[in-house]
Amino acid sequence: LYSADNLARFLAESDSPAKVAEEITDPGMAIQVAERNGALLGMCKLKLASSLQEPNALEGAGLHNSHRTAVRPLEIKQLYTAPGLTGRGIGAALMDWAMAFARACGADEVQLSVWSENHDAQRFYARYGFEKIADIAFWVGDHRDDEFLFARRL
Repeated sequence: LYSADNLARFLAESDSPAKVAEEITDPGMAIQVAERNGALLGMCKLKLASSLQEPNALEGAGLHNSHRTAVRPLEIKQLYTAPGLTGRGIGAALMDWAMAFARACGADEVQLSVWSENHDAQRFYARYGFEKIADIAFWVGDHRDDEFLFARRL
């Protein structure tokens, strides 16, 4: 999907050792990993105050009129299962953790973005009661991905 330059810049900004260390120590983030015998099976990152609901994130996004603005939205930043391990309950366990964590924090909504072409992930989120509420953009360098903003009220 991405040019080598766009991907390299994006990964340097989002997945560098310094960025990961910052996220691990950030009191506004919560991270859960699934591992077995030291092998990483999956992970989930939560942002305790969603960045997806900021006015500039939704401006012109085609927000569905039926969606009320959440007061305390929590954002699932990433929920990943290692390649080849989908369908084994790892993502479900991480999602269960995320939803329990959100309730314990007093969040009134959980939000996430999902690539418009990732139909498997969209079905997974729908099983947890998430619904598409807006079309949004996600930038990797100068490449624009069409994404959907999904939300679930708590």
